[in-house]
Amino acid sequence: MNKPLMAKATAVWLVDNTTLSFKQVADFCGMHELEVQGIADGDVAPGVKGFDPVANNQLDAGEIEKGQNDPLYKLKLKFNAAAVGEEKRRGPRYTPLSKRQDRPAAILWLVKFHPELSDGAIGKLVGTTKPTIQAIRERTHWNINNISPVDPVALGLCKQSELDTAVQAAVRRRASDGVVMSDDERRKLVSTEQSLGMSEEPKIPSGLEAFTRPEKEQKPADFSDAESFFNLPQQDDDDDEDDDDPRR
Repeated sequence: MNKPLMAKATAVWLVDNTTLSFKQVADFCGMHELEVQGIADGDVAPGVKGFDPVANNQLDAGEIEKGQNDPLYKLKLKFNAAAVGEEKRRGPRYTPLSKRQDRPAAILWLVKFHPELSDGAIGKLVGTTKPTIQAIRERTHWNINNISPVDPVALGLCKQSELDTAVQAAVRRRASDGVVMSDDERRKLVSTEQSLGMSEEPKIPSGLEAFTRPEKEQKPADFSDAESFFNLPQQDDDDDEDDDDPRR
């Protein structure tokens, strides 16, 4: 560990019981020098009880003596074998209790609209476990019939930039493996910046362009010539015979 337990309380004890400089106390406790000065003035951490680092096996008394004799000396935290590897512990992202019930809906949305994402990537985005993701993929989740897919960004489980980064990484991984993506999958990979820069007018698929072409405009008849104006179509001979029939 880089700083002692109860760092602020330890700084209070060092300020009250030693002659170490504010800089030395700040470096040892992982604080700012002005914050330590505020502790000495009583403006910071009022009422906080000091925590003795020597009695709690976090600092040797010899280190304090060296620091008091040399203002440039940096105190060294006592080695604790039990604390080795504590800062490297990693797990799924923490999700607030109020949003944990929304995780199945977010998982179903990611599985449906981004099948290129692996279970590990989905787990990092929404803070869940692989068994839960697998159950939703296979539709064996106990509440699968009541789950509706909802965008995890809209639910506040992850940021749009994080989702875009995960999708792009999945695409690069699939491309390196030689997997060819379909047109539907490519349309889903548009990032936020690209989608904001697109035109609002929808594009017509190439296969439907032939059905949406405007009809050719018919030019109006040109009657500027007198002969063409008086050249009316002649009636059929049958019509003329009917007019001459005396029976009518």
